[in-house]
Amino acid sequence: KVLIDVPPSDLAEELEQSQTQVQALQDTLQQVLDRREEERQSRQLLELYLQALKKEESILSKAAESEAEPREEMDVVDTGTSSTGVLVKTALSDQTLAVLKGKPAPELCLDSQDLELVVKEDTEALASALSWDKQKAEALQQACDQELSKRLQQVQTLHSLRSISKGKKTLP
Repeated sequence: KVLIDVPPSDLAEELEQSQTQVQALQDTLQQVLDRREEERQSRQLLELYLQALKKEESILSKAAESEAEPREEMDVVDTGTSSTGVLVKTALSDQTLAVLKGKPAPELCLDSQDLELVVKEDTEALASALSWDKQKAEALQQACDQELSKRLQQVQTLHSLRSISKGKKTLP
């Protein structure tokens, strides 16, 4: 940083080099400083992402534990039949259905696999299993789809950061 701040003419005189060589040296030093700053910022961003991921995992595991605990006073939810008495089969587990029904923003409480299952589920079957109307089930599927897209974008950003970081390490 000190060498960059020195006027090129003074540095050229002190190093007994031409002013163009000194200017090239200062430009190179500035590029190194810029690259280090970018790497520092990338590391900070990655650390924040990892902290958020750990926090989300702990919240999800606590939610899963609380959902897994049997409760004697819990009502049994009938997810097996529709209003016409026809058996409705969903690919969703009872635990996933309980999260969908019991949480204000269930898309934030489910893992990516469950989100995919909710998005792919037939809207009418989902509405029937949750005892909701079709519009509410569609809104839930849209929210799950958006959350899934957001997570995919985060993963792609992380991969991009990793590839940029690896590429910079190989430079001289």
